[in-house]
Amino acid sequence: MSSLPYLSPRSEGQVDPWSQEAAQQGRTGTQQIREVVTETPPSEVASALELSEGAPAVVRRRAMLLDGQPVELTDSWYPADIATGTALAESGKIKGGAVTLLANLGYAVHEAREEIEVRGAMPHEAAELMMPTDAPVIVLRRTCLTTAGKPFEASVMVMVPEGRRLRYRLIAG
Repeated sequence: MSSLPYLSPRSEGQVDPWSQEAAQQGRTGTQQIREVVTETPPSEVASALELSEGAPAVVRRRAMLLDGQPVELTDSWYPADIATGTALAESGKIKGGAVTLLANLGYAVHEAREEIEVRGAMPHEAAELMMPTDAPVIVLRRTCLTTAGKPFEASVMVMVPEGRRLRYRLIAG
């Protein structure tokens, strides 16, 4: 997977990048919203979003499915002052996706910081991903920032490693 399509706003009627990527492989990519709540994020997420201690954030927890099987758990966090009162804080799917909604609110991705880790699955992750406990998972942490350097989204994606290829392109300038 390449992160770029996931960071770009979508045009009217354009399919989401996960569905598009799966279709290019002759497969079906869908997602299920597991939960949308406002709560205090874990310290690493609060730090990424530059939130003060105890500050709330909206989290959208989703399961990404490939041909009906869960392959990724994605928790996307947004500062409450950005997300409250928008579709980000509601449990339904967002027309055009979160990236498009955020861009329309003035939060377009200028910079994305990503960190990748491989570790054993935690018991709840293994159960949701239908894999053995302690089986390896890929964890991708992404923070999106505006041109002014303001972080507005922090996502934690826990993925099954099978079938995954992470592609990066860096341009030194």
